[in-house]
Parts: sequence; C-alpha cells; structure tokens
Amino acid sequence: MNGSRIAAVGHYQPAKVLTNEDLAGLVDTSDEWIRSRVGIRTRHIAGPDEPVDELAAHAGAKALAAAGLTPADIDLVLVATSTAVDRSPNMAARVAARLGMPNPATMDLNVVCAGFTHALATADHAVRAGGSSRALVIGADKMSEVTDWSDRTTCVLVGDGAGAAVVEAAEESGIGPVLWGSVPEMGHAVRIEGTPPRFAQEGQSVYRWATTQLPPIARRACERAGLEPADLAGVVLHQANLRIIEPLAEKIGAVNAVVARDVTESGNTSAASIPLAFSKLVEQGAVSTGDPVLLFGFGGNLSYAGQVVRCP
Repeated sequence: MNGSRIAAVGHYQPAKVLTNEDLAGLVDTSDEWIRSRVGIRTRHIAGPDEPVDELAAHAGAKALAAAGLTPADIDLVLVATSTAVDRSPNMAARVAARLGMPNPATMDLNVVCAGFTHALATADHAVRAGGSSRALVIGADKMSEVTDWSDRTTCVLVGDGAGAAVVEAAEESGIGPVLWGSVPEMGHAVRIEGTPPRFAQEGQSVYRWATTQLPPIARRACERAGLEPADLAGVVLHQANLRIIEPLAEKIGAVNAVVARDVTESGNTSAASIPLAFSKLVEQGAVSTGDPVLLFGFGGNLSYAGQVVRCP
C-alpha cells in the first residue's frame, strides 16, 4: 500500500433552521438583500446544548457507518475547527471519546475555512507514510457561537455543522497531491478575535483575493493530480458566499463539473463547509464512485489548500 483514498463520507447539521425572514426580525435586513449579496436562503443553528464535538461525532459516526467500519478501526482522528471553546481536551479527543475509540492519535487543526482540506492532506500524508492505517477526518464549526447577531454584515453568513471522511490505505492513491499556502500579511482580513471571540472580515478584500488570486492556484492543484479542469466531475469550494463560488468555479475552467452550492441552504460553516457539501453531492448521486472532484478550501489567515480526490 503506497497510497490513500477516501473510503466514505458523512455529514450532520443541527435541526434548527434560521431563515432570512427570521434574520429580518433581528437586524435591518431582508430576504432580497441577503440573497442578492451572498445567495444564502437558510442556515442551520446549533443550540446551547450542542457543542462542536457533538456535531463532529455525529458526522464521524455517519462516515464510519458508510465505510462499514467500527470506531476501533480508526487509529487517527483529525478535527479541523476554529470554534473550540476549551484548550484541552481537544475536539479530536472528545470526538474519539464520544465514539468509543480505544486509543487513536487525536489532533485538532485550526486553519479556519481551509481547515478540512489541510486536515485531509495531513491524513493522506500520515497514511502514505505508514503512521496511520485508517484516519477519521472531520471539519466542524459552530459559527453561531462566535457571531455578533446585531451585525448584519456577518450574521447573515454563518451556519453550524460538520462533515467527515474516512481515509484509508490503498494500492493506488485516490487523494491527489495538496497545493497549500497562505498570505500571512493579510491575516487580518478574516478574524475570530477578542473576549468573547467574534467573527469579523473585510468582505471586499476577501472577495477580490478569492476571485482573482485563487483560480490559477486551483488549476495548479488539478495539474498536480495529472488532470485538466475540464476532466473534473465535481468542484467543491469553501462555501463562503455564492457570489464568490460561481465566478471562482467559472475561472477555474471546470466546464463539465457539478459545482457545489450548499451555501444556499447551509450558510458559511467554515471548516465544515467542504466535507458537508461533498457528502451531500455523494449522497444525492450528483457524483459517482471514482469521479475526480476538486476540493478547495480558502479563507482565514488567507490560507488555501486544495486537492483532487476520487469519490468513494
């Protein structure tokens, strides 16, 4: 075994749905204002008794079930999140405890909206290097807990949820080489800072960066996988804003691909957005087993990470 692959995926969202009409009762906004600017119709919001690790564990359990595995089959748990409240135990350890895993390695990664694709690359590297045989990779965030619900520029964007993937050793790699990086001097453009922590961003700066600087990077991720963008069956970008997703997908040149637009019903779920949207495409049959799909995360720290994967 000198490669790795995604064996299965799963996702979870809280039951509570917050509509644009609901938000219009909280701040000076409207359904038309929100849809025209960010394309979001609804988002799922976790309650005070639904912590991040619970969302993550639900998604992880679904991925394990889809793979036909038990928690004892996993020896590495990676959780990408930027909304953990406590420093220790970390989210990965809490998820492992919830799922009843006997003795996995447990690590959190905080790369905000690009967290899942960073974590997936880390799992791929660990499996191919022999440090892990099967890894559970989860992106989970409770953005509602770090949002100022009186700020209409940010509260209309966010949602809560989790998505997961099981990564295992394979004879041929089903996870392409990662292309990752950041623009550290622009880290201030997306922030979760303060006490209590609050989400803030410089929307226009992020929009310009995402739509002008990221397309050639995404195309290079395809090149590393030995594919042209036109070969892709699916494109799953960070679900930040429909007005970013659509022009970015067009500039990548994936003319034959299904483009995930889960942001319309889920909002921006940060590290959860890519695995959540990818899992839904798989569940809906929009992409098939073996299809090449570009996963491309970007956002906080002005970080990015992308790889082409084969659908489970």
